[in-house]
Amino acid sequence: MDILSNLALGFSVALSPYTLFLAICGCFLGTIIGALPGLGPSNGVAILIPITFTLGLDATSALVLMTSVYYGAMYGGRISSILLNIPGDEPALMTTLDGYPMAKAGRAGDALVLSGVASFVGALLATIGLMLLAPTLARVAFLFGPAEYFALYMLAFCTLGGMASNNQAKAALAACIGLGIAMIGVDSSSGLPRMTGGNLHLYDGVDFLVAIVGLFAIAEVFFFIESHGKGSSIGVKLDKVRIPWKDILSTKWTMLRASGVGFVAGILPGAGASLGSFLAYMTEKSIAGPKGGFGTGVAKGVAAPEAGNNAAAGGALVPMLTLGVPGSGTTAVLLALLMTLNITPGPTLFTDRPEVIWGLIASLLIANVVLLLMNVPMVKIFVRVLMVPAWVLLPGVTMISFVGIYSLSGSYFDLLLMIGFGILGYFLRKLDIPTVPVILGILLGGNMEDALRRAMTLSDGDVTYLFSSPIAIGLWAFAIAGFVAPMFLRGMLKKPQRITD
Repeated sequence: MDILSNLALGFSVALSPYTLFLAICGCFLGTIIGALPGLGPSNGVAILIPITFTLGLDATSALVLMTSVYYGAMYGGRISSILLNIPGDEPALMTTLDGYPMAKAGRAGDALVLSGVASFVGALLATIGLMLLAPTLARVAFLFGPAEYFALYMLAFCTLGGMASNNQAKAALAACIGLGIAMIGVDSSSGLPRMTGGNLHLYDGVDFLVAIVGLFAIAEVFFFIESHGKGSSIGVKLDKVRIPWKDILSTKWTMLRASGVGFVAGILPGAGASLGSFLAYMTEKSIAGPKGGFGTGVAKGVAAPEAGNNAAAGGALVPMLTLGVPGSGTTAVLLALLMTLNITPGPTLFTDRPEVIWGLIASLLIANVVLLLMNVPMVKIFVRVLMVPAWVLLPGVTMISFVGIYSLSGSYFDLLLMIGFGILGYFLRKLDIPTVPVILGILLGGNMEDALRRAMTLSDGDVTYLFSSPIAIGLWAFAIAGFVAPMFLRGMLKKPQRITD
């Protein structure tokens, strides 16, 4: 009964015309921000925070606007991933693996509608989970110490071979490149610069947004230049856009499983939507097996990461609101906003300021419906982007990439670094080395190093501490299995194919 009464309080706040208007505006702005390559939810929220102070919004209104932008950006990230093979943000990386092949097969509209529905399911279930299970699920984070986090990241990297490439060695090499890039900057422990070459611009490390835009958007421009516009990956022919009811119904269990996996990943502080998207994709790929066709444009390969990353986005709000610990980069920005507004997140927030918490939850439930109604009917507008000639579209994407990166950092060096990553991405793709593990290495490398250092500090350098808990041992076992199993599975799959040919 307490939940129902609190939810009634929340809807009394959320359904006020002004709050509802802010939620709709946030959804629209967030979708646009998510679709622009290189921006992403965390930067989009950070850019729009000054608006909350300019408008003089109170804590509830500011939080509703920013979380609506957050959810909208998670929806929008799939658009450029599917249409252009350029992730709008890092969680949308996984969507490119099957979303873009679907678009190339003439099913761009189907992929966009399916991903929109999967995003709705993931975000809706995560919001319900936030409402029902926040206090209980927050305790799960206490079970993960530095040893468990290190094992979790090892699980992610060990299974990269089965995810992004048919060659585990190339995928491992790409992951090592990413981890090496993540080490650039000032050592947080000793304060000494590492691999900076004496360049002051590298003391803060390499921004993963610069790497994402360079490896994907700029590298795509280089391939376009090489082909003189012929056979460009942008030139996708479209069939009639429709709602793929068959795909939606066939992936209903995939969406539910991926939402659960993503939500659990989201409540782990620091894991974020990227890990949720990755784990959801890998879970469905392992269930489907080698014959599942993942990576070739299957519906489940689109539904799983979208449901997973949107569920993780909602799950990341759990530790922020109940513990005051951000679950992702975007919730860290939201946490800073709350602190600025003199709101202290934590267990007492639910009793001290119930109108803020439950108004937020009710607004998110409404925002999910708004985003579904906004994204599915507008899918034809998004698909029309593909009809723009490549010689017009790619320079436009390049301009947006340059303006977006420069507006965030104001540094010319980041623009040069972005071009350098574009050259690196071009050569990696020419050598058939996947770029996704490079990005994930840059993204997770810092957290992985911090977890290892904390583990060694707590154990006085005892390496066996990394295997000291049942959770860590289980994660290590899954990591080893995830790296070794694809080698044997591919061999077993190829043998019967030769016999039947």
